[in-house]
Amino acid sequence: MNRPPSPLREAIDKPVIWTVSISRLFDLFRDITLEFDDRALIEPINLGFEDAVRHIRERLATERCDAVIAAGSNGAYLKSRLSVPVVIAKASGFDVMQALARARKITPDIGLITYQETMPQLTEFQETFGISIAQRTYATEEDARAQISELKAGGIKAIVGAGLITDLAEEAGLTGVFVYSAASIRQAFDDALEIARFTHLESTRGRVQPVADTLRAKHGLNDLRGDSVAMQTLRQSIVLFARSPATVLIQGETGTGKELVAQAIHRESPRAQAHASKPFVAVNCGAIAESLLESELFGYEEGAFTGSRRGGHAGLFEAAHRGTLFLDEIGEMPLALQTRLLRVLEEREVVRVGGTRPIAVDVRIVTATHCDLETRIREGKFRADLFYRLSVLRLALPPLRERPDDLAPLAEWCLKHALASLGVRPHANLHAEVEACAPLFSSYAWPGNVRELRNLMQRLALFLAAEPLQALSPGFVMAIAPELTGLAGKTAATAMPMPDQLPAPPAETAAQILARFDGNRAAAAQHLGISRTTLWRKLRQK
Repeated sequence: MNRPPSPLREAIDKPVIWTVSISRLFDLFRDITLEFDDRALIEPINLGFEDAVRHIRERLATERCDAVIAAGSNGAYLKSRLSVPVVIAKASGFDVMQALARARKITPDIGLITYQETMPQLTEFQETFGISIAQRTYATEEDARAQISELKAGGIKAIVGAGLITDLAEEAGLTGVFVYSAASIRQAFDDALEIARFTHLESTRGRVQPVADTLRAKHGLNDLRGDSVAMQTLRQSIVLFARSPATVLIQGETGTGKELVAQAIHRESPRAQAHASKPFVAVNCGAIAESLLESELFGYEEGAFTGSRRGGHAGLFEAAHRGTLFLDEIGEMPLALQTRLLRVLEEREVVRVGGTRPIAVDVRIVTATHCDLETRIREGKFRADLFYRLSVLRLALPPLRERPDDLAPLAEWCLKHALASLGVRPHANLHAEVEACAPLFSSYAWPGNVRELRNLMQRLALFLAAEPLQALSPGFVMAIAPELTGLAGKTAATAMPMPDQLPAPPAETAAQILARFDGNRAAAAQHLGISRTTLWRKLRQK
């Protein structure tokens, strides 16, 4: 008889995530937590900076935490000082544009304050749309106060920023416009849950159980879409390379699907087929602080450093035993760790930080980079011997602009999925409408490649869902994505149009609306709010 898991066992098996926030972000974290409380034990910590670091370090001595979620300057502060993985919630470009749109309804005098880095892409955006945005950056709370005072003295009435910024702005008598959306915070929770599941894996290593879903390769050859010669050649190379245990270096621009290719190599390999439960473990070498990357890769022993977990911590090499370890952005790996990685590749064993005992690992290594590693070798930033060890097999991924035949089919596929995620059923004319927009898509360079195309389709889906009878015409696309015509910068992230400034999309003709309803005049007339006689008259006018 199968008994349901006990509350104690369920608590042990669930990942533990702590959210760390102050100001109004605390409420947004709390609301999103309700969506994830069946998958993780999530606890809010209403502290910031040094107070949060001290509190977390004290608790880690006796409690388990698999990941921390924070944001902005608070998140950056925690990430550089804690041994536990810290996921930083980031506002998307869409979040920023939506916040600016809300601020502009209040006043034309807008300030934008971001942590450490400005958003230079907004320069062309504000010139195109005639908006004045005063940008400032900050590093500390005192710095933020000074920037707000300066903007206030300059006549700024509303300030867009994170929770700390908006609170300080309102203290100064200005309007604070919060930049984060629920969607961006939800993405941070998803990322934290994935990391937490891996971190929690070490506590279950002694039990026989399948590898967590997040440690499996979820994508295969069928997910590498496109019928161009370049994509057919790529898929053939993946099948060939998968047969070999040799290291693979995947080179390609951002957004070309390097991790998808790595997962497909794992899925097609004898390693995955012979050991279906064996893991695919991915880590972005440029996304983890240098001080933490070594312990994440190689693990650490108890007492290896201040804040280290009782009993030590298994690293990614151990977690990927008998599977595949994918090292993304390998070009960002510090030189000291490159030396350690080379030794692991040669000896097939790891030594945890603070330890002396070698641990044998059987791992297939796949790496990826968007930069020119040979140039980095000449600059002294990457070891030549490691490069040759990692690039026994090489794959160069074609950018989207070099496979124009794939553009329209990819756009249609992405748009259908984006509409489905919004609960909207694609209409019958979608294929023809995408084809009509194909010349516009082909004229753009797509610096963000497939990822940028997917993001644009998500943006278009959002506006199409708001106007179900709106046709996907080139004019409509240009109104939503002016960057495609070069009017608002070079990439989609630079030119999210303000909702209250969009040019009016071209109205559909009666014939187009009728086509949407497969010639059903009664249905078309009902949605237009007119009689069938009036609809007939409109059709005759054409």
